[in-house]
Amino acid sequence: MKRVLIVGAGKGGTSLLKILYAAERMEIIAVVDHNKDAKGLALAKRYNISIDYDWKRWVDQNVDIIVEATGNENVLAEMIEVRKKNTVIIPGTVAYIISELFDEKELLLDRIKLQMNNQALILNNIRDGMIVINKQETVQFVNKSAERIVGYKKEECEGKHIRDVIPNTRLPEILINQRKEVNQKLSLENNKQVITTRIPMINADDHLIGAFAVFKDITEVVNLAEENTDLKEIKIMLEAIIQSSDEAISVVDETGHGLIVNPAYTRITGMKEADIVGEPAATDISEGESMHMKVLKTRRPVRGVRMKVGPNKKDVLVNVAPVIVDGKIKGSVGVLNDVSEIQSLTTELKRARQIIRNLEAKYTFDDIIGTSPEMKLALEQAKVGARTPATVLLRGESGTGKELFAHAIHNESDRKHNKFIRVNCAAIAESILESELFGYEEGAFSGAKHGGKKGLFEEANLGSIFLDEIGELSLKMQAKLLRVLQENEIVRVGGTDPIPLNVRIIAATNVNLEKAIMNKSFREDLYYRINRLPVFIPSLYERLAELPDLTEHIIQMINIDYGRNVRTIDHQALRTLQKYHWPGNIRELENVVGRAIIYMDMNEEVIRRHHIPELKNPSTKVKLESNTSSGGDLTLQDAVSQYEKDFISDAFRRNKFNKTKTAKELNISIRNLYYKMDKYKIEKTSMQ
Repeated sequence: MKRVLIVGAGKGGTSLLKILYAAERMEIIAVVDHNKDAKGLALAKRYNISIDYDWKRWVDQNVDIIVEATGNENVLAEMIEVRKKNTVIIPGTVAYIISELFDEKELLLDRIKLQMNNQALILNNIRDGMIVINKQETVQFVNKSAERIVGYKKEECEGKHIRDVIPNTRLPEILINQRKEVNQKLSLENNKQVITTRIPMINADDHLIGAFAVFKDITEVVNLAEENTDLKEIKIMLEAIIQSSDEAISVVDETGHGLIVNPAYTRITGMKEADIVGEPAATDISEGESMHMKVLKTRRPVRGVRMKVGPNKKDVLVNVAPVIVDGKIKGSVGVLNDVSEIQSLTTELKRARQIIRNLEAKYTFDDIIGTSPEMKLALEQAKVGARTPATVLLRGESGTGKELFAHAIHNESDRKHNKFIRVNCAAIAESILESELFGYEEGAFSGAKHGGKKGLFEEANLGSIFLDEIGELSLKMQAKLLRVLQENEIVRVGGTDPIPLNVRIIAATNVNLEKAIMNKSFREDLYYRINRLPVFIPSLYERLAELPDLTEHIIQMINIDYGRNVRTIDHQALRTLQKYHWPGNIRELENVVGRAIIYMDMNEEVIRRHHIPELKNPSTKVKLESNTSSGGDLTLQDAVSQYEKDFISDAFRRNKFNKTKTAKELNISIRNLYYKMDKYKIEKTSMQ
């Protein structure tokens, strides 16, 4: 439990008081402000927290953290001067940022609550009935139209099992098969006839959370149809239903020309009835193909097709069903659903998630797919590392998912509620890397900010810092990093006072550090410091058995990013992927699957062989005579390794032992070439 003193009870201090009061590991010992009418002091009284008007009386009260929320630099300087050695002072600028983030979060929550209230208002005023159940088949929501149709009050339904309300419902089956059922007829116990659509509810993490049914009372229409054979009157009744429906409906004849559109349809498309009735079915489509024409041709319904309609290119989801009478197709009926509101809410939620993700790691071990023995070993080692404060070194080829492991290790550790800072050591110029990592004091160099700047290590204090591509650090930076690991403190550029730190370091590299030590490009003492717990992440080629699961996972991620509805990949396409060597590992697999989906038709749901871009395995020009005599004694993996070694050796020799040219000819990165040459012990001297 950390003892916290808040100095300053204005807007920033009040916001911090609310946040820290809710934190289990923080004990606010007092709130101080010279203004007796400060808002934060009144709030502290309600929380039974001590208040005061002079912060100096509390400095000697065993304080772990002092939050300076006055914004007064003189006060901050005086605090730093008189504080105890182990007391951490958080300056007002940080308090202000936290306050702004808190206010922004509150504003966003208010907007989401408003959206939810608006949705509830809409759902309770639509003419169609709606019932929502959770995974346990318990009724969670019933709108007013459902009360009227089913014959039960809201209070009599919610909290009960769905079969206690509608005994012959199929909603439990929807939870099992997770497939929607559209426009199904159902007879209720009160003798009412309804047409219902049942849909599973799946959240952003692809987890089933429940299901809902939307239904319309057609009792009167059915009775009229049974009692009266006058087709004209029946047509009038059906047209009345269509016209009064809140669903956007269009009907075409067997030739694909418009017969009926209702007001909801013209409102969504932005087109007049006269512009659609009597015209070809594609008249109102701005992007996409006519689903009416497809249904008339195939005689099969289509569900959930995304397209854009009308001059304003309104984004909609389309369901179309054929109208078949005595075995002959007489037309089709389409229903549009406007998704612009859903997209707007999704955008807001993504923005909220982004704000949160900037302050925390995104992935956990549950996000890592791995069933091979090599991957299971890597996961077990990483989980062991997460439970200790030891430095973890992630090793593996480029694209194997080292950063994913780093996120997961942080989220599995006891530091998961603190910051996770990512640093690509190879992406930051050597001239500014030191100031980026360790910060700098005011006036340390030309262009330095007033008041100096915190470094990334300070930002990560009490949390974790991920040093990717650590093998690319210069020897000078390696020496400075070694001091941080040994002393648990840093000195800012231009400064003299050491700043104590409590940071968990997770490092990653695809460089052979042992060879780098021999080549004098990596410090041996730093190697022993960061290699306390090495985790070797296998390449994709070593875990090809997991390729189907990895591909399905990538498809679902790309569906979300691209707004597509691709379901799976067929066997032939998967076989093509399994035959490839994957020098770029998971990153290359994501690229190939993404390109395949981009070039697919919007209505296609299965990735097939012709969608896969050309994958060029290393040329087969290498002579294998040396292996044919003993081929029967080799395993498949040994043969593949020997083949790869011979191929790289020939290319290396052909390019006169120039590694850059060799990597270019082989179409792999120079780092990947170094890794493979070291793996197979390929050296210029051994080939001459």
